[in-house]
Amino acid sequence: MSRIYNFSAGPAMLPEEVLQQAREEMLDWQGSGMSVMEMSHRGKEFLSIAAQAEADLRELLAVPANYKVMFLQGGASSQFAMVPLNLLRGKSGADYINTGMWSKKAIAEGKRYCNVNVAASSEDSKFTTIPAQAQWQLKADAAYVHYTPNETIGGVEFHWVPDTGEVPLVADMSSTLFSRPVDVTKFGVIYAGAQKNIGPAGLTVVIVREDLMGESQSGTPTMFDYKTQADAESMYNTPPTYAWYLAGLVFQWLKRKGGLQAMAEINKRKADKLYATIDGSGYYRNPVDKDCRSWMNVPFTLADANLDKTFLAEAAEVGLKTLSGHRSVGGMRASIYNAMPEAGVDTLVDFMQDFARRNG
Repeated sequence: MSRIYNFSAGPAMLPEEVLQQAREEMLDWQGSGMSVMEMSHRGKEFLSIAAQAEADLRELLAVPANYKVMFLQGGASSQFAMVPLNLLRGKSGADYINTGMWSKKAIAEGKRYCNVNVAASSEDSKFTTIPAQAQWQLKADAAYVHYTPNETIGGVEFHWVPDTGEVPLVADMSSTLFSRPVDVTKFGVIYAGAQKNIGPAGLTVVIVREDLMGESQSGTPTMFDYKTQADAESMYNTPPTYAWYLAGLVFQWLKRKGGLQAMAEINKRKADKLYATIDGSGYYRNPVDKDCRSWMNVPFTLADANLDKTFLAEAAEVGLKTLSGHRSVGGMRASIYNAMPEAGVDTLVDFMQDFARRNG
């Protein structure tokens, strides 16, 4: 059976090399006589897997020593609550930037715990752009500033890091972390669901500056306290061990590929090819302003929406699958994370050009 090109927004495709290694080690991890899924998370075998994964993550992202790295559960959606519970530290409000559906979800959850100031929003443009920072209405006494660098549904992305001065910057990097280098020192908290560029669903990577831990709100659930999780090295309870292991294999794959700068060059090239096809076709359209188009998630529409189902059916016949746009947006969406090979984008481009010739 041949593998497809899976353009799903998540859970997304994983590198084939990683899947092959996981298959080879499925029944017997490095002579242990057991699968990683069967290991005690406190046994020496899994502890070595966990330590190597964190070391590789720190190397890839150049994480400074004064930041804690955690491998947690609950997805990015749990972080929508964990951030205010841990970072308010006696303050009553926080700033949020609204650039799409995931920003809105973070804002809604934040309002359960604090006074949320929506310092900037692109909702009036239907989330097709990003407000210039000069327009932001930030509050000097905010506990933190939260933003979503890439919105998977609308396909809008920050290609710059906001300057928030002494106020900690918090980023939901679920769909961008490990797709390019990032200066961790510019952030107080970075969090990311794994199921885009890191590994399978079920794991959440959280990177927190140490001085922001230890002052969680009264009544914070134990599992939601960053310091508790950091002190327990992400093992306060049984962690998602197999997802953690697979993430570690992905980190090793990224290192073999040349690291995050090499991935950035590949990812930009993939995105450029796809946007050039859309813009040059006269048949397809992407609504996002060109200076904030996502490298990871490329939504597009056809000149005739009545042909959407035909497009999807014919694409699936040639191994191009999960291209349907989010139900709130419609049209198509190609998610081209790290594991999507350039050949997959080339195949999609060829198909799109042929489809436009036959139906334009």
